[in-house]
Amino acid sequence: MEYIDIRSDTVTAPSKMMRKAMAEAEVGDDVYGDDPTVNRLEALGAGLMGKEAALFVPSGTFGNQLALFTHCPRGSEVILDEECHIIQHEAGAASVIAGVQTRPVPSADGSLKIDDIALRLRKRDIHFPATSLICLENAHSLGRAVPLSVMDSVRALANQWGLPVHLDGARIFNAACALGCAAHEIAARVDTVMFCLSKGLCAPVGSLLAGSAAFVREARYKRKIMGGGMRQAGILAAAGIIALESHPPLLPADHERARRLEQGLGELPGISVGRGDVNLVFFSVHGGQAASAAEQFRARNILINPPDVKPETGAWVFRFATHYWIGDCEIEKILSASREIFL
Repeated sequence: MEYIDIRSDTVTAPSKMMRKAMAEAEVGDDVYGDDPTVNRLEALGAGLMGKEAALFVPSGTFGNQLALFTHCPRGSEVILDEECHIIQHEAGAASVIAGVQTRPVPSADGSLKIDDIALRLRKRDIHFPATSLICLENAHSLGRAVPLSVMDSVRALANQWGLPVHLDGARIFNAACALGCAAHEIAARVDTVMFCLSKGLCAPVGSLLAGSAAFVREARYKRKIMGGGMRQAGILAAAGIIALESHPPLLPADHERARRLEQGLGELPGISVGRGDVNLVFFSVHGGQAASAAEQFRARNILINPPDVKPETGAWVFRFATHYWIGDCEIEKILSASREIFL
């Protein structure tokens, strides 16, 4: 049975073109630097980000944690948004792999306030660790594209303190689409950037970590420590090349369909819809059939994540994600099911 799957854009299966490229990929041992397809992917990704070099890694979480592992001395402190992916969805890996302490900053929509960051920056003292890195996320996993002006302010503050800035750019091409700029304009504000080839770009596996040539050399060594040397990885990199060359122009359609979902859901009584910028739709429901909604959608061949509960309001919070495999017909079916379940 085929389902309409809007749990996340991570569920995207590779396109037919990707599968063909994977089957025909020229490969070699990437740990030796011998895989021509991986080398081509890394050069392509670095160029798109305006960075000197890039490194192919298995996942976004791997790329973020490798960045922390490479940037930060053990026992130092990382400043980042309390709702960001590194804090919320990476299983506490920063303390396990890099051996760093994370110091979160409150943020309603992913746009960190400079005063809030400044209050948390520290030099090493007998009582506390030194700040070694500031992390940003764009597009934010709450569905917002962070304005370039916000990133500029963070960059200026980091420069004052002599600190590097890392960007979790898992959906950087979505952010670029929403902001009306090129991805390299976002990446120019940071020292290093991780971005996913999966999610909206539809590759089955992999992310890239980009930065200076010196940083990537050190990250390549630490990737080996983390078990990320993937040998004949060109089979995967082949799909990543198509993802970067062909799929960014398709993202505006995903965003437009997400806005249609927001509009349709917002017309239903008892539903409060958040404003999104990318392909993620957040909304809250009070009471009714919300608690059992995942089961009810599944009965209609639609897969969604179970909702979270907002303790302060008692509302059920949902997230729907549009992507390459969600077209206009699927949007109509999702809205029709929502009217039946939530009314």
